[in-house]
Order: sequence, then structure tokens, then C-alpha cells
Amino acid sequence: MTPGPRPHVVIVGAGFGGINATRELMDGPFEITLIDRDNYHGFWPLLYQVATSGLGPEDIAHPVRGMFGNRANVHVRLGTVSGVDLDRRLVHIEDEADVSYDSLILAAGSSTSDFGIPGVDDYAFPLKTLPDAVRLRNHVLTCFERADACPELVDGGLLTFVLAGGGPTGVELAGALSELIGENLARDFPHLDVTKASVILVEMLDHLLGGFAPSSQAHALRTLQAKGVDVRLNTAISALDVDHVTFKDGSRIQTMTTVWTAGIRANPLADQLDVPKGKGGAIEVTRELTLPGHPEVFVIGDISASTDHHGKPLPQVAQVAIQGARHAARTIRRRIAGRPTKPFKYHSHGMMATIGRRAAVAEIPGGLKLRGTLGWLSWLGVHLVFLVGFRNRVVVMVNWAWNYLSRDRASRVILRDDSSTPSGQHRA
Repeated sequence: MTPGPRPHVVIVGAGFGGINATRELMDGPFEITLIDRDNYHGFWPLLYQVATSGLGPEDIAHPVRGMFGNRANVHVRLGTVSGVDLDRRLVHIEDEADVSYDSLILAAGSSTSDFGIPGVDDYAFPLKTLPDAVRLRNHVLTCFERADACPELVDGGLLTFVLAGGGPTGVELAGALSELIGENLARDFPHLDVTKASVILVEMLDHLLGGFAPSSQAHALRTLQAKGVDVRLNTAISALDVDHVTFKDGSRIQTMTTVWTAGIRANPLADQLDVPKGKGGAIEVTRELTLPGHPEVFVIGDISASTDHHGKPLPQVAQVAIQGARHAARTIRRRIAGRPTKPFKYHSHGMMATIGRRAAVAEIPGGLKLRGTLGWLSWLGVHLVFLVGFRNRVVVMVNWAWNYLSRDRASRVILRDDSSTPSGQHRA
């Protein structure tokens, strides 16, 4: 695309960072091109609910063109960015023409990190995208269908679900999966001994929810254990295979399902750029979130190795991406207006994680800690506010209310997919 008379800003990624950067710039004197490999913005904090049948995939996704379709200066492009020519200011898109820019905002997000553990790429289920969530839901439901038809398969680990990683995603998934099994699948399969199903949460550290206060970590542990989740702390995985997990102490668990929530790394796009990288392949940036030597290139969100004013790495959470996007957009506006720019300052809005029905931990700035029902209600409210699209908010709220009142997760459908397992093999 040839830039028009107005400055051309290219934004890579339609996640929290890309969407908020576009919103901040679209009323200004800019031509904006927003590029993403998907045509929707996904609300990833609720992916685990799609994976555990609480919500449908369309409930947490909103079409990007539906957000900006009435904006003449916003151009939405469906495509995969394969690289950037920093000297010529060109963004390369697979099988399409290059896109030139005056300013570039890289908000491409992250991917799953396997930490070099054998078998993770081949046999573990990631949970980073909507297809990942649907694939996992299909697999879990199919496991129960197969167990109902052939109960002898249960002893081989068919109904043993291992979740690797005790961060917010692992904790939330463990709580939701235990409720799905105990409340819904137990009714759906009256001839199957569902009590033989087990959810095992594995964490290599001595606590869950790293970054939370010890009291919140302890509450999460007690709540999961009360739900029947087998939480194994100080336990590290050394290898995965098609039907078992091996731990560093040499022990094994027979399982046909390992969900990998143990770590993330920068989007593979970062690997295509010959620039300094930090932990997990994230791109190192200046205090203004720009690429060193290229002040016209901003790097925000999970693909950025951004730090606070003390030099401490910022967490890879939505609020960092949102605030980084707003900072990048305002910096571009300041430059156009000839005003001095400012360094990025992150303001923490707290942390929260839900553990199931009326169970959550929330830590609010100022030292306030909420647990149980209050924490759960806070979690519900915050997620409804940040969910994009009025329809999505209404549908999710109705689904949550129905699930709470009836204990019925309505999205228990198996959608056939040729890629129903990570490796393409028929594992269950």
C-alpha cells in the first residue's frame, strides 16, 4: 500500500495491544493499516472457558472489521506478517505485497514455550488460540465418549488430564475442568464411573500463581484440592509421549491428555528480526517502547521485553499490552504535534484468577485482597468490562448466569476437525 498524504501507521496484531493502538489513533490525522492472521479479536483470558464447554468460541471473539468498518482511515488486512525491513520501512506479508510505513507498532503477541522438553510440541495441547481451545474441548469430550464405549481404556489414562503450569491459566483451567467433569459429564454419562477421571495440576515451583501474595496462593491451592484436583508442587516434567508423562524423578503418569500452560515466548515474528532479544525471545526496547536505533518502530505487549522504571521485567498480561498501546499511540501523536515524548510508565491494576464457582482470588492496588465470592464477582465484572462487543458481553453474561443457576455448561459439542490432536494422531 502506498502511504497517502497523511502519516501511515502500520499495526501488526489485533490483540489487546493492536486494537487499543488503533482506537487511540483512528481519530487523528493518520492512515492506519491493521494486520492480523485472523479476522477477529479474541478475548484470550476466557479461552479456558471455551476449552471446558462454558462458552462457545464465537462468544469471546469479535470481528475486527466490525470494530473499524465505519472508519475510512482504518484499513484492515488479513495476512501473516513474515518479517520487517527496518531500513526500507516495509512490512512483509506472506503471499502478498509489502506494506510501507511511517510508524510501525508491533503487537504480535506470544506463542507457547516448550522449554526444550521432548514431546511437548508433538503431544501437548497448547491453549493460546481459539482453535486450540476448540481442539481441547473436542478431545476432552471425545475421551469420555470413548471411555463410555470401552471402559477398560480408563486404566490406560484415557480420563487422566494433566495440566502443566500452575499460573493463572493452569489454575483456572483446573478448576473449570473439575467442575465440567463433576457437574456435567457425570450426568451425561450415567453408565460410566466418572469418579475414575482425574485432573492433575503440575507445577515445578513450591506454589501456585507466581506473582500473587502467599495468602492468595495458599487459598488457590486449598480451593483446587477441595474440588478434587490433584495438585503436585515441586514437580517438573522431563518428557511427554503419546500415552504418558515422565517426571524428572523418573516417575510416570499414564495419560492421553497433557495441556501445556507452563510458559510462553515471543511470537515467532521476533525471531525474524535481527535485533537484541531478551528472555523468551522478546524484543528489547527503549523506555519509550521503541526499537533501539529505530524510534519509528514501537514494540508492545508479549513480544516486547519491556521493563518498569526500576528495570524489572513487566508481566505478560493484557494490561501491559493495553497501556503500552496507548503510550505508543500518544507518542506518535506527540511527535506529529512537535511535542516532547515521555517514557512509558506502567500502572498495575492488580491481579486476579478464578478457581471455579464462587471461588477466585483478586489483588487490588492498595493492598486489598479479595477471595471467594467477592473475588469471583470482581473477576466477573472486570472481564465483562474488557470483553469487546455488546453482543459478546450479553451472551457471556447470560451463559454465566445460566451456568451458575443450572450448573449446566451448554457448549458440550464435538466439532469434527482433522487437526483434533496436536500431532494429527488419533490419541483418544
